[in-house]
Amino acid sequence: MEKEQELKSLVRERYAKIAEQGKAENASSCCGATNPSDKVYNIMVDDYSDTSGYVEDADLGLGCGLPTQFAKIQQGDTVMDLGSGAGNDCFVARHETGSEGKVIGIDFTPTMIKKARINAEKLGYNNVEFREGDIDDMPVNNAVADVIVSNCVLNLVPNKKKVIGEIYRVLKPGGHFSISDIVLVGDLPNALRQDAEMYAGCVAGAIQKEEYLQAITDRGFQNVKIQKEKPIDIPADILDRYLSQEEAASFNHNGTGIFSITVYAEKPGTKAEKTNLKLSEIQSADACKPESGCC
Repeated sequence: MEKEQELKSLVRERYAKIAEQGKAENASSCCGATNPSDKVYNIMVDDYSDTSGYVEDADLGLGCGLPTQFAKIQQGDTVMDLGSGAGNDCFVARHETGSEGKVIGIDFTPTMIKKARINAEKLGYNNVEFREGDIDDMPVNNAVADVIVSNCVLNLVPNKKKVIGEIYRVLKPGGHFSISDIVLVGDLPNALRQDAEMYAGCVAGAIQKEEYLQAITDRGFQNVKIQKEKPIDIPADILDRYLSQEEAASFNHNGTGIFSITVYAEKPGTKAEKTNLKLSEIQSADACKPESGCC
């Protein structure tokens, strides 16, 4: 538990700094969190700029996929974004839900929450809100969300099974998620896995692909499938900070792979028919847990 808190504190500190950086700075590092590479290295090859609802000021270049593209969001849905950052995926989701729906972003970095709220206010979105809290203990009641999205965040959380359990709890019966994340095939070198900075930079916190998918199935999700998968290459100048030349050569040729995957899964149950609730009624229905202090 103490180790988990240390890692969370590390990530919170890193991402507070990232919130003050520009997209160009974040794009030249691993998820914005490690020292920049000599080569421009953006772990998210996917480009949001042509996506409906995209807000440039909210795009910090930290993702590893386009989960909203695959999330099957419908008009009027309640959508949650885990690790919402400056709000980009929330604003894309809001374009899909329309003014009839609701979008809730959760992030545990106060600076990110502040930045996201400013962006939402500029856009005049009164059905998009941001709550400060951990995604492994969400400040949200049970069975709130129709859809959950997340972009390169679960790999930063030490207890991924707990997050998956929380996702199951807050989804409505018949709800689903689409999550982009970093996973491994084969073992990372110890130097990478043990380095705290690389943990905050997405890579060292990743787990095996099969373990990741199995944890989703074990929690009771169904229709689990990979919607998109792509390999991630770490530039040599970053590897050189952690590995000898011999270790780097072995790492690049021993079959170990680092991948971005976008995973879809459904919570069992039947979706309730949507009703045209007023925004105040929706907010009351999905109010955060009183003990969280977010209300």
